[in-house]
Amino acid sequence: MKTLVIVESPTKTKTIKKYLPKGYTVDSSMGHIRDLPSSAKEIPKKYKKEPWSNLGINVDEEFEPLYVTPSSKKKIVTRLRKALKDSDELILATDEDREGEAISWHLVELLKPKVPVKRMVFREITQEAIQNALGNFRDIDMNLVHAQETRRILDRLAGYTISPLLWKKISPGLSAGRVQSVAVEFLVDRERERMRFKSGTYYDLKAELSKLKQKNRFNADLSHINDKRLASGKDFDENTGKLKKPDSVVLLDEEKASNLRDKLHEAAWEVSNVDVKQQKRNPSAAFITSTLQQEANRKLGFSARDTMSIAQKLYERGLITYMRTDSANLSGQAINAARTAVEKEYGKEYLFERVRNFGKKSKGAQEAHEAIRPAGSSFVKPEKAKLSGREFKLYDLIWKRTIATQMAEARLEFTNVTITASHGDTRADFKTSGKKILFPGFFRAYVEGSDDPEAALENQEIFLPEMKEGEEIEMHDLESISHETKPPARFTEATLVKELEKRGVGRPSTYASIISTIQDRGYAKSDGKTLIPTFTAFAVTGLLEEHFPELVDSDFTSELEKKLDLIARGEYDPVKYLTDYYHGDEGLKNKVDAREDKIDGAKARMLDLPLENLNGMNVFVGRYGPYVKSKENGEEITTSLPNDMDPADISPEKLKELLKAEKEGPKSLGKDPETGENIYVLNGRYGPYMQLGEVTDDNKKPKRVSLLKGMKPEDVDLELGLKLLELPRPLGKHPETGKVVKAGVGRYGPFVVHDGTFKSLKKSDHVLEIDLDRAVELLKEKKGKGRGSAAIQDLGKHPETDQPIKVMNGRYGPYLKYGKKNVSLSNDTDPEKVTMADAVRVIDEKGKK
Repeated sequence: MKTLVIVESPTKTKTIKKYLPKGYTVDSSMGHIRDLPSSAKEIPKKYKKEPWSNLGINVDEEFEPLYVTPSSKKKIVTRLRKALKDSDELILATDEDREGEAISWHLVELLKPKVPVKRMVFREITQEAIQNALGNFRDIDMNLVHAQETRRILDRLAGYTISPLLWKKISPGLSAGRVQSVAVEFLVDRERERMRFKSGTYYDLKAELSKLKQKNRFNADLSHINDKRLASGKDFDENTGKLKKPDSVVLLDEEKASNLRDKLHEAAWEVSNVDVKQQKRNPSAAFITSTLQQEANRKLGFSARDTMSIAQKLYERGLITYMRTDSANLSGQAINAARTAVEKEYGKEYLFERVRNFGKKSKGAQEAHEAIRPAGSSFVKPEKAKLSGREFKLYDLIWKRTIATQMAEARLEFTNVTITASHGDTRADFKTSGKKILFPGFFRAYVEGSDDPEAALENQEIFLPEMKEGEEIEMHDLESISHETKPPARFTEATLVKELEKRGVGRPSTYASIISTIQDRGYAKSDGKTLIPTFTAFAVTGLLEEHFPELVDSDFTSELEKKLDLIARGEYDPVKYLTDYYHGDEGLKNKVDAREDKIDGAKARMLDLPLENLNGMNVFVGRYGPYVKSKENGEEITTSLPNDMDPADISPEKLKELLKAEKEGPKSLGKDPETGENIYVLNGRYGPYMQLGEVTDDNKKPKRVSLLKGMKPEDVDLELGLKLLELPRPLGKHPETGKVVKAGVGRYGPFVVHDGTFKSLKKSDHVLEIDLDRAVELLKEKKGKGRGSAAIQDLGKHPETDQPIKVMNGRYGPYLKYGKKNVSLSNDTDPEKVTMADAVRVIDEKGKK
């Protein structure tokens, strides 16, 4: 008997093969084999004239979707049909979540098998799990299929209804999404808070102390003056920079702090209170999807997309359980494996006295049934898992977090001491704290990260000598310290995931794609840690808040998610759900039809920034980026904002400076000795740059070179300007090829280039000073590049077309491999620094051309 088993990915194919009996053939569908049409080209001829064809959903016939097989999947379908002809039964072994269930259903619908069909599910790819699954087949769960299909239709309705409106009113190419738009609103709203924020200044004193005649010193901070609490950051109003309740605290300015410091140099210092407490700490639950994304971002710096991609590989290699789950529950098998590992690695004293579990899946949880943990009945140690790089780091994180759940509590001792300095009628209380770890317990394996970069980790001890009340203390130094209150922190990927989960927006399995999409589509950019909303994000969010507030309302979106969960349990009718959402009196279609003509495009493109004293200066978004417009004596002045300027960087002073420079026009630094042309420093969309000569009919594209990072226009003189205009400057001929090596600056920073091979300069190198020998040394590090195409980065799949994108370096320079197409990159592009957002932009630009 021949059995065909279909899974989603080639890696899963290789792993599962090892555990199946003879006569079983395993093949991969490479994800979904059918979907709604992504372009007009994919719409079958017989449907092209239907009014709903571009939407891909017949909204008047119970929202019947039009499914098509993308051209990239047709060979896969042909191969699967051929394999099915030679088989006696078909086993569908796709993932157990909604997406996996839908893939199985689509396979049956498209392949139309004439042999028995069985649905096989498992949460880990181990021999025990596969053998158990082979004995427990089930039917395709149509409730899960309906929930996935409803979500897909819902997202298509939201995107295809709102996005065209954004194209008309703001700018072509923009997109809106049911969950995406709420996430962007979170970022924009936080940025508005930061822009409204006014800082307050306060002073305090820090004392360096010790017990009498002892060398070990410790610090203490001023907390009270004459029993009145000292003002700190929490006492200031974020919108005024003033104290909320000035009578309830003491506010020190620089002069008062300095006077108090001088007075306390003459004071007597003694311990006035000692409070010692012991506390226990329990480990966190094993990972669910959202907490894995948060911790991997905090501890390893991984994006949500990278975390899920790496976790997928670990799962498909049989190393961890399924990575899309809302449940922190551990099976009995997992608990036994974790407890065995604890005893083996750390000893019996580190094993918790009883089994510790963290509860079952919540009622609203949509995905599978157990926490993310190492697979099997015996956990493979990270060092023996044959992993390296990021895969090793993530598996190590999962392994440690899992075994920590069964480890003993950590026991800590906290000592809080008040030391009082008295002089005349002044009594100043200083506080200091110490922490001892009496027993590390689970700290030996795992300590949770923090979203606050300044917070001390739980397993860090803080030294403090033993003291008792009335004991005299020696003061060695007393320092007056100035503080400024800080605006609310921007979201990181970790804190955005946390916020989305808290508000019930989306589900853990969608967070990675949400965060990737808002960056790929230009609504946010990352500075390496935080997510910064763009001018476009402000414009789109402003339009939606004014005209379609429910689309950026987290409560409204959360209710939609809850109904999807009900559909997944068979407790809600998907057609009614879609009808209410789209056709209802308050439905999306009616609202768009009613509001579209009332939306003023010019007003929508103007940003409503929470800034004072703009005096008629307004910021707009346009086809070519953000710009500022103002009127002076009846004359309208417009100028672009620099590309590196973010909304929070805007101030009335900066806008005035840009408008003044535009009005006065460029000022020459002097003349180029070779051409006699004037040399200018100008401001443009991508920041300040040098220009040789003026734009004329005969010279439409004069030579331009960006200023180097950190350079300010006012610091550039004629000598430096001439050096910059030499870029890219020839350094000499390469000793091996005889071809010229150059140093230059591109969009991704300074580089050296030889025969199509680029290498970024290191921090210690300077593009204006680097010589040939150093350039050749750097180019040698670029192994595997140069002649012949080599993959530099695998960026993943295009957020809209699902086509894979790779950054390649070929004989003639860097390029993108987009599906089967090659898309060239500019010669100043460093292929190692290209992001998905860059790639999508380049592909879009090439497509328009």
